[in-house]
Amino acid sequence: MDNFKELYESWKNDPRLSEEDRAELLSLEGNEKEQEYRFGGELEFGTAGMRGIIGCGINMMNVYTVRRATQGLAEYLKTEGAEEKGVVISYDTRKNSRRFAVSAAGVLAKNGVKVYLFSRVHPVPMLSYAVRKLQAAAGIMITASHNPKEYNGYKVYGEDGAQMSPEATAVVVGFIAKIRDYLSVTGEEDSPLITAVPERLDDDYLDALEKLTLSPAAVQKCGKDLRLVYTPVHGSGYIPVTRILARLGINTTVVEAQTAEDPAFSTVAVPNPEFKETLSMGIALADEICADVVFGTDPDSDRLGVAVKDEAGEFHALSGNQVGILLLDYILTRLKEEGTLPKNAAVVKSFVSTGMAKLICAEFGVALFETPVGFKFIGEKIKEWEQSGEHTFVFGFEESCGYLRGTHARDKDAVVASMLCAEMVCYDKSIGKTVWMRLNEIYKKYGYVLDQNVSVQYSGLNAMKEMNAVVDALKTAEVASFGKFSVEAVRDYSKDLRRDKAGNCTRLGILKCNCVYYELSGGSFVCVRPSGTEPKLKIYYSVKGEDEAAAKEALRLAKADVEALLARVR
Repeated sequence: MDNFKELYESWKNDPRLSEEDRAELLSLEGNEKEQEYRFGGELEFGTAGMRGIIGCGINMMNVYTVRRATQGLAEYLKTEGAEEKGVVISYDTRKNSRRFAVSAAGVLAKNGVKVYLFSRVHPVPMLSYAVRKLQAAAGIMITASHNPKEYNGYKVYGEDGAQMSPEATAVVVGFIAKIRDYLSVTGEEDSPLITAVPERLDDDYLDALEKLTLSPAAVQKCGKDLRLVYTPVHGSGYIPVTRILARLGINTTVVEAQTAEDPAFSTVAVPNPEFKETLSMGIALADEICADVVFGTDPDSDRLGVAVKDEAGEFHALSGNQVGILLLDYILTRLKEEGTLPKNAAVVKSFVSTGMAKLICAEFGVALFETPVGFKFIGEKIKEWEQSGEHTFVFGFEESCGYLRGTHARDKDAVVASMLCAEMVCYDKSIGKTVWMRLNEIYKKYGYVLDQNVSVQYSGLNAMKEMNAVVDALKTAEVASFGKFSVEAVRDYSKDLRRDKAGNCTRLGILKCNCVYYELSGGSFVCVRPSGTEPKLKIYYSVKGEDEAAAKEALRLAKADVEALLARVR
């Protein structure tokens, strides 16, 4: 926005602004770069909600942007006649999460919308579960997931417990856009329409998870002697994860220093369990007590990070793809062994997740479906099959450490993933194996698939525009190969189109998104897309080799060609 200076001045001098926020804006006098960042553009509300740096301004996360977004949601719910069904609101341990949740509740209540507000922090999967259990019209989760401590966010869920559909989101965005005066939106935070989420839902949720256990005999045999270290990384997973593991009788040692609800996440650089560094305190404790495995969950407990020992006793932080294939193999193995694998069983993954899933599903005769990035699309598949009966959902995952078994929730669930991974460790132990051994058995059976993600950081107001420009340029760039792999076909997800090297075109049948995906020889792939939640261009590699050394060399060569291509189109 060219009038960022005017907006800055009008906000700074507005009597409706809190004194705390006014002081923050006054500290920016003379700092045009910061003024432009905060007032030169609006915080976007998309299918993943909104996420941004905490601070005062229209491009920041604050009570004013939260209230405006909530007013838009309220207008949508009123057109649907859903005021009485209400909205469930949860929040994690981030800075201002409780404050934003209460502000959202107040706006909804002022609009005559019933609100169920959690009385303390609860993770994403429990919010998803509560929406369906309470038969609410929508849900709001205040979180920025695994982002750095400076961020917070706002995610909206539909009545099915999945993140709101693109169609409904577009309507909400339309209502939000009509509100030009951010400070005009107020709420009634002491309204009788705001009630607490019933405490019983916590036990109901854990009951639902217990029904999904697959190896009770192995857990009974090995669980009490298992040495498992868990860290909630200062997040909302602490209570539900430790409770479900205790219910199963699995011995768990918690990293006490990381149980505090610390919005600064002061013991880690970034609260992202995908990184080994984030699990470092857990791994140190595991080495001290000779533990078998380390678990870590992110602030809103929808992602699970796992570290396991190799034969030499060294801990390896597994990638999200590795945990995904281990859980996939474990779930299908146990269902088959017990004779409970449905004939119409189906697995769902995002199209950027490992190509190994296709090989495993083919081995078990299970259908595999791909969706765009975003767990809401996996949730949509669950809803579709519940209505049609065409398939039975058995597992869904994304490479970014997100997993779901069961239909109790419609989003990533690190609590059920913790339970399943713990009993998987027990199962492997009961048959004389370790998780590391099983992972290598999978590689030996199907071939070594090496998956790696690379993020290119962008910054500034034009970050998204610049990233999309790079992806757009790739769509017309001629590419014959990446390293040793020939390009067999190119998928342009923005046009729902696949074009093979002979020039034949077919529809993908997947919701449009700005992403270019290169199908490579031998089942490998490279994919490039802008992140929907951070200013990062994400590059996904999934390459297959005869063994780890061959796969690493193939990846090195492919990456060099991809980097050269990106440099050419920028």
